[in-house]
Amino acid sequence: MIEVKYLSKKYGEKEALKGISFDVNEGEIFGFLGPNGAGKTTTLKILTGQLSADDGWAKIMGFDVMKEAKKLHAYLGVVPEEANLYERLTVGQNLDLFCRLYGCSIEQTNYYLERVGLIKEKNTQVKKLSKGMKQKVLLVRALLHNPKILLLDEPTSGLDPTSAENIHNLLFELNSEGITILLTSHNMEEVDKLCNRVAILNQGEIVEAGSPLGLKLAHSTRRMRVLIDEGQGLVSKELDMDDVESGPILAKWMADGKVRSIHSCEPTLADIFVKVTREFS
Repeated sequence: MIEVKYLSKKYGEKEALKGISFDVNEGEIFGFLGPNGAGKTTTLKILTGQLSADDGWAKIMGFDVMKEAKKLHAYLGVVPEEANLYERLTVGQNLDLFCRLYGCSIEQTNYYLERVGLIKEKNTQVKKLSKGMKQKVLLVRALLHNPKILLLDEPTSGLDPTSAENIHNLLFELNSEGITILLTSHNMEEVDKLCNRVAILNQGEIVEAGSPLGLKLAHSTRRMRVLIDEGQGLVSKELDMDDVESGPILAKWMADGKVRSIHSCEPTLADIFVKVTREFS
């Protein structure tokens, strides 16, 4: 669905992208991660035809993004990092204008505004909306023409947990209907929840890639943390999963009724993100 090979881009002497390669499969939710300045937004701008790469190539649905960008517009829905709405127009006027430009049904406007909880704000000027509400309008705008692929740059930035959960549920539903999604996010819990696979970008290079679970297992120390009750309070103990003595010790604690909880000690996606971006910085 999305193929990127040896993509490079310079701004003067600064190498924003250093020959990166990755692919996004049809029907997948793919997380494209990295610290500020890593090259994420540059990559998205190349994929949407806003920038030309210095070297390498990228294709979406078989179209060369640098030569056939206009052909892709009907298939792509984009939520940019910065809101680019008309502030003096109402929410409805912004969306109606987009519908006219893309030749899509205005009825879609009310449907998606209902879905994201903004139908009551349809006649509100955009400049009066909170940042989170503007994010929702941007997402609705990206969906109006029924795209095959969504490119989302920080889609839940500024949203409270309940609103973010609503967006997550909508993205899951859209994905189940066949829409492929590529997103950037600094919220590692969000990425872990949503994404089938991720790639971590740092200083213009992909330094780690795989499924969230696969990455956590690959970086795991194979230890477990056991919370036991020794009669005078709860005590946390760690056991090595590869130590032959760990099994009998855990079995005895369980037989004695001391075990209150058991947790494996694999790192979170945030831990891995910090580790690999530090290693390569």
